[in-house]
Amino acid sequence: MSATARPLARAFFERDVVAVARDLLGAVLLRDGVGGRIVETEAYHEREAASHAFVGPTRRNASLFLPGGHLYVYRIHQVVCANVSCEAEGTGAGVLVRALVPTHGLEQVAARRAGARPRAWTDGPGKLCRALGITLADDGQDLVVGGGPVRLVPPARRAPDAQVVAGPRVGISKAVDLPWRFRLLDVDEEVHSARMPP
Repeated sequence: MSATARPLARAFFERDVVAVARDLLGAVLLRDGVGGRIVETEAYHEREAASHAFVGPTRRNASLFLPGGHLYVYRIHQVVCANVSCEAEGTGAGVLVRALVPTHGLEQVAARRAGARPRAWTDGPGKLCRALGITLADDGQDLVVGGGPVRLVPPARRAPDAQVVAGPRVGISKAVDLPWRFRLLDVDEEVHSARMPP
């Protein structure tokens, strides 16, 4: 999988957010050449109460309402999390990148996650942002047009359905029944931030 591949097209992101969350599995997220293969995602939409967009546009969540393919970066509990906006401009929808397997810039990842076991370097949304160096300054970056430090490289192929498991999202107290969390089955269980039933 080449880190120099063309970025995903706007049309990829301007689809139903749940479909995008599933299809981002296997894509490579990079910041200044450091990153890895996405193995876990969650979808969020303004129509459900767990989404930051549920309250409508605010200064904090404005990037969620940009055209599909923009970064939405926010801080929660002293950690930074990265999302990608989806669907049409004006619709608050995004995919949270929950976990990835490092493939590029392993020395930088190790240094930024010093003290953590390698299997725990990027097995959560806050951990992966720290490992890649994603900060609040990256909020609003257009991943389709490019030019910024963050890139999203398409997967070599769409992950087969047999390799993907869906389940409820974690770390939320509202809309907990929606099966909008996706992960790859062909990845060692230890890289995931939490176990999911098949």
